[in-house]
Amino acid sequence: MAGVNKVILIGNLGSDPEVRYLESGSAVAKFSIATTDSYTNKNGEKVENTEWHRIELWEGLAKVAEKYLKKGNSVYIEGRIRTDNWTDKEGVQKSGVTIRANSMTLLGGPNTGGGENNQGNQGYAQSSAPKQNQAPRSADPIPPSMAAGNDDDDLPF
Repeated sequence: MAGVNKVILIGNLGSDPEVRYLESGSAVAKFSIATTDSYTNKNGEKVENTEWHRIELWEGLAKVAEKYLKKGNSVYIEGRIRTDNWTDKEGVQKSGVTIRANSMTLLGGPNTGGGENNQGNQGYAQSSAPKQNQAPRSADPIPPSMAAGNDDDDLPF
C-alpha cells in the first residue's frame, strides 16, 4: 500500500538561509522556521508552544531563498518529512527530522523588501526537488464528461 508523506507549515524564519553549492552546481538552502500554537489552559492562562522545523530547499527554491528570504520573514512551506542519521564529532549517533520542501511561498514579514512598506503578498511560489529524487509527472486526463463543449446535463443536482 502506498503512503502519503506531506507537510504544510506556515512559520517565521529563525535566521537567514544558509545556501551552499555542490560540486555539481546544485544549490541547497537550509534554515529553520518556528510555528507557534497557543491555547488557554484550564486555569485560564494563555499558553504558547513553539516548534522549530529544519527546512531544506534545492535548486530553484534554494536560489529564491538566497535572494529573498531573511530572518523573521513569514513563509508557507509544503514538503515531506525526512529523517537524517549521522555521527557527531564525539562519535555519538544522532538523528533529526528535516522537511524537504517542494513548494514555498513568501508571505512577507519584518525584513521583506529591504525596508520598503510591502503589504506582504509576495507570491514567489516555486517547486523544486533534487533531480535524483524527481519522478516524472504526467497530467491527469480530463474525463469526457468534464471536457469543454459537453452540454450533457446529467448532474443529479
